[in-house]
Amino acid sequence: MPLMISWLESANVADCPFPLNNLPYGVFSTDKFSPRCGVAIGDVIFDIQAAEAAGLMTFSSVAVFDAPSWNSFMALGRQAWASLRAKLITILAQNYDDQAAISEFLVPLDGATLHMPFKVSEYTDFYAGRNHAVNIGTMFRGAENALPPNWLHIPIGYNGRASSVVVSGTAVRRPWGQIKAPTDDKPRFAPSQRFDIELEMGAIVGVASDRPITVQEADANIFGYVLLNDWSARDIQAWEYQPLGPFQAKAAATTISPWIVTAAALEAFRCDTPKREFELLDHLKDCGPMLYDIELAVSLTPEGGAVNTISATNYNQMYYSAAQQLAHHTTSGCPMNVGDLLGSGTISGTEKSQYGSLIEMSWGGKQPLTLSSGETRSFIQDGDTLTLSGAAKGDGYIVGFGLCTGKLLPALADPYKR
Repeated sequence: MPLMISWLESANVADCPFPLNNLPYGVFSTDKFSPRCGVAIGDVIFDIQAAEAAGLMTFSSVAVFDAPSWNSFMALGRQAWASLRAKLITILAQNYDDQAAISEFLVPLDGATLHMPFKVSEYTDFYAGRNHAVNIGTMFRGAENALPPNWLHIPIGYNGRASSVVVSGTAVRRPWGQIKAPTDDKPRFAPSQRFDIELEMGAIVGVASDRPITVQEADANIFGYVLLNDWSARDIQAWEYQPLGPFQAKAAATTISPWIVTAAALEAFRCDTPKREFELLDHLKDCGPMLYDIELAVSLTPEGGAVNTISATNYNQMYYSAAQQLAHHTTSGCPMNVGDLLGSGTISGTEKSQYGSLIEMSWGGKQPLTLSSGETRSFIQDGDTLTLSGAAKGDGYIVGFGLCTGKLLPALADPYKR
């Protein structure tokens, strides 16, 4: 699909992440406006809450944008999603005849504060990137036992904490937890020393369900996608995860990018999942191209230092799609809610420069990364800022997500010593 031309010239620049083809949804505020729903286009935000109040955007008998989240609009369903996108494309396309009226609702993106774009109902994180799973399994169980027997048949996941999900720009505090080194006789309570990131995509459920749904239904129920950093305390995780899996190791924070890129905006970038070693059971089989060609990168910036790009990979490396993850989530009859967030699992390529976590990049701390300053990193140090970025590349344009960034703050004093 070629670039759609807008009367907003800033949206037509080749490297602008928010062209007319994109139109991502977020929540913003300024000195003048309280947090409200907006749509990014070029270097401005279309204030859809104000447009709705003025009668320009009506999709229901009640106001759906009169709240600082997109949940009420998501709940209207697929027909409303398509109608809004069509309306936005019409009024922002180059030949629209009343540009002056629309200009009244445009707010400069520069200077706006971005907030959580939706209220997270529930959060589930998956372990569905094969390269990452093989790397982690090899480190801890050896190459011959890298993948557990079920891994090639179902997308493995665990229920996380919706309360821990924060928007890009929110600082993250180094967590305390119970840690036991292999040489220790017993565990100790201490700040995590092996704090890490996980480069992921997050899928947002826009249609509720209360029964098992097919992969095709699940694909249609996904409203959009965000970048997602599942911060991970590896030393806490190593002690707690057997036999049930991660718990407090993943509870410090999960950061998402501020703009929801809709499934409709990504439609032109669909691609196939990898070839299967074993045929999936019927309820999980692919029903067409289920992944997206989205280029991703990770950068690390030491406090006061230069930006270092430490990884570059692609969402097409996933073994299971978000639709397969969502369909699997419902197999027991588990209800899914509007605003549920599904983390893809760490996205890693086949080379060290494509790994999506520091534990892989440093191979468990045995091969530290060297930064441009000469400093080394096995895991994140206090003051480091980690940034995820991503974009699907079209013909003369890109579809971007905005940055997913967070700075690591030092651990607090012992929280139990009062």
